[in-house]
Amino acid sequence: MILVIFAWVIYQRLSRGWSEIIPLAVAAGIVWVIGTPAFIYFWPRLTVGGYKRAILKHGLGGGPVPVNTLYAAPGTPSPSASRASLMATGTDDLLYIGGWLDLREAPQILHVPDTAGRYYSVQLTDPSTSANFAYVGKRTTGTEAGDYVLTGPGWTGAIPDGMTQISSPSHSVLVVGRVFVASEADLPAACGLAQQIQLSPLRG
Repeated sequence: MILVIFAWVIYQRLSRGWSEIIPLAVAAGIVWVIGTPAFIYFWPRLTVGGYKRAILKHGLGGGPVPVNTLYAAPGTPSPSASRASLMATGTDDLLYIGGWLDLREAPQILHVPDTAGRYYSVQLTDPSTSANFAYVGKRTTGTEAGDYVLTGPGWTGAIPDGMTQISSPSHSVLVVGRVFVASEADLPAACGLAQQIQLSPLRG
């Protein structure tokens, strides 16, 4: 529709002579020069901000998810899932986990269980840039149990023995986790592992 309107405007200007096109071309150039960088800068932030509002206000199917907690969806998403659900992806072999972190008060410990070779991943995203700054999971850290201390900018405390530090470029972090489900019969085992991916504050 927008293209049709734009074409009609061009046609009307051309009917009046080429001189009528120059102001329109200049205006279009200005909009392009200013609008493109603005879109590139703001769109990722708006997208991740939408996830924050959805997680904290509506949740992933089980009600609002409080800050610094993770919610594991009890089943795989499907095309028939509610359009209001973030899990309406059509994927039928993954369980999803989601949460929003605030690291201003204290670092958070991300605990992951031993998945015995099962694929899983926990993706950590910086909302200020929409960039994924770290992954925990089979392809990056293996499938053994582990504890990862997620710290915000400027944090200088001590990391407990046996834990690994992951530094976040921002005090806010979007967390998206995935756990592989092989079949309907495998769902209870996968759910059990997904529910063991948890957060807790670093004490002391």
